[in-house]
Amino acid sequence: MMMRSLLGALSIIALSVTPVFAEESLEERVKKLEEALRKAQEHESREIHPERSSPPATQYPVPSGPMTDIRVERKGEERVPLGFGSTGSGKLIYAKPFLSLPKATVGGYVDVMYNILSRQNLDNPSRNSFGQQRLVPFIYGDITDRVKFAAEIEIERGGPNAPIGQSTTVNSDGSIQIEFAQMDYLVNETINLRGGILLMPVGKFNLLHDSPLNDLVDRPMVSRIIIPSTWFEAGAGIYGTLYPTSLSKIDYEVYAVNGVNQPTTTGTITDLGVRNARGSVSRDRDDNKAVVGRVAISPMLGIEVAGSAYHGQYKQAAGAIGSGWLSIYALDWTLQRGPFELIGETAISRISNNSSTTGLIGPAGMFGYYVQGNYHFMPELLRRLAPSHFSEASTFTFTLRWEQVDTDTDNRTLALSAGNRRELDRLTVGLNFRPIEDTVFKVNWQYNTQNGATGLVNSPTGDLGTSSSPLDGDGFLFQMATYF
Repeated sequence: MMMRSLLGALSIIALSVTPVFAEESLEERVKKLEEALRKAQEHESREIHPERSSPPATQYPVPSGPMTDIRVERKGEERVPLGFGSTGSGKLIYAKPFLSLPKATVGGYVDVMYNILSRQNLDNPSRNSFGQQRLVPFIYGDITDRVKFAAEIEIERGGPNAPIGQSTTVNSDGSIQIEFAQMDYLVNETINLRGGILLMPVGKFNLLHDSPLNDLVDRPMVSRIIIPSTWFEAGAGIYGTLYPTSLSKIDYEVYAVNGVNQPTTTGTITDLGVRNARGSVSRDRDDNKAVVGRVAISPMLGIEVAGSAYHGQYKQAAGAIGSGWLSIYALDWTLQRGPFELIGETAISRISNNSSTTGLIGPAGMFGYYVQGNYHFMPELLRRLAPSHFSEASTFTFTLRWEQVDTDTDNRTLALSAGNRRELDRLTVGLNFRPIEDTVFKVNWQYNTQNGATGLVNSPTGDLGTSSSPLDGDGFLFQMATYF
């Protein structure tokens, strides 16, 4: 109000003054004074209502830019957290907090192989075949300093709709499944909380089974049959690390999980291994939780010895006599010194009440192990001749692995016409090249022997089934794999 009074007084004075502005007409002077008055009124309004001076809000849709702009439609809406309080219809699908503040990292690994064998064996049902075994996206979410999320989606052999060749009964031998999906709450290094679909910490290989990580093509037999890798169940528990001395550490994890499922239609865990009895992620059939855990002791850098165990009840199928119990005990070791590594794993399983009213008798015990030696090297001559292919990050690895499994240590199934004692031995010699640590090209030669007329073979679902021919095919395996 004071500003307008002052300008009015100035206007009267200016109009009455002798023509310092003689060159201008009275009409022009009035227009200028009106413009000055209008600007003064706008300035006064901004002082009284400063929020009105803000530029107009960004309107939806935003032609380009981050997803955070997609919800800025009305004044003040940019300060409303995304969620159930968001308004609208067509844009509600974007009411996701990770669109306003991305927290996730996506990676994974992929492999492809080729085998040429004298006949099929445990891991290779075709004796001469290419195979795109796995494409595995990995998702990691760094939610807060204390809340973490990780998941892995395993797509095997092209997925469930991939062609399978000449089969007329099965559309595909591929699959898609959530391998693990877990949420961690970090309390401190000694104890942390974890829940979700969990990888079972039985042995070390089930936790570190990625193709680019391993130096040989096929997974160890003990980790396929006695410990049914990849093995996951729904559950929750704790994990952490302790430091007894400045050089040593102890890592542990322990969980309560749903437990193994109905093993087969026969109602027993057969001498085909434990693989068909892997547990459920959606329900606990016997309402009796299993317990699983692993403790790893590393007295100094380069040495680790770990023990693990699983114990739980399994509900048998119709025709079985009550319920049984499955216990698996494993020991794994890692010894590293310079370019040399010695790794291995051994496991034993005990199965109680493993019989049915129809007369079928399953094994009471299984046993298996593998011992693997690795030697890493890089000829200096190759680095000098082709430094772009053989860099400081490149390495060759020579690998030798011996392994055995026995799926009926008590000889309970020898008298059955439908089964025989399964003893499989395997020797694998391998050479691989890593241009960088995350990418590997492998060449393996494999020698297999088998005791027992009925074989073990991959079924279309990836589990183990029977075969009329022995599974002792020998030959060469080739694989390339990489993280991405």
